[in-house]
Amino acid sequence: MSTALFSPSTDRKLQAAESICAARGTRMTNLRRQVLGLVLETATPSSAYDLLDRLRVSHKGAAPPTIYRALDFLLEQGLVHKVERLSAYIGCVHSQDAEHHAAQFLICRQCGRVVELEDSAIAAACAAAARRLGFRTQGSTIEIEGLCAACQAAPTLDAPTLDAPV
Repeated sequence: MSTALFSPSTDRKLQAAESICAARGTRMTNLRRQVLGLVLETATPSSAYDLLDRLRVSHKGAAPPTIYRALDFLLEQGLVHKVERLSAYIGCVHSQDAEHHAAQFLICRQCGRVVELEDSAIAAACAAAARRLGFRTQGSTIEIEGLCAACQAAPTLDAPTLDAPV
């Protein structure tokens, strides 16, 4: 089901998400599809209330439980991640084999951009450290804050650098 609401790139990801859900025997409703599309269309993570405001353009009566139910489904399916530090959501449409992969995020403190890493070595190191301590992991999310390459390269007039006296 294609829609003019989203860019062609997002529409392709939505079609992939629908295929993933169908293969798992779950249903991507129109509302869930629209919420996922809103998440995917945004360059930075979106809060539930930001998504709700944007959803109300087409679903006038949408209320907080509406958005949270859709987000819960998308989280369960591994189609979005919640960036806890920001209490916001980003899209993650992978193959159906990657239902619950370990997520690592790089969060830019300046522009708010979030990049997802998928480094199996990091996940393996965390799991091994947990095992050494007798801890059985059930999932992990790592959030790393700093400055993205674009923000590092951008000239700043009012922010002191680490080398400059204050």
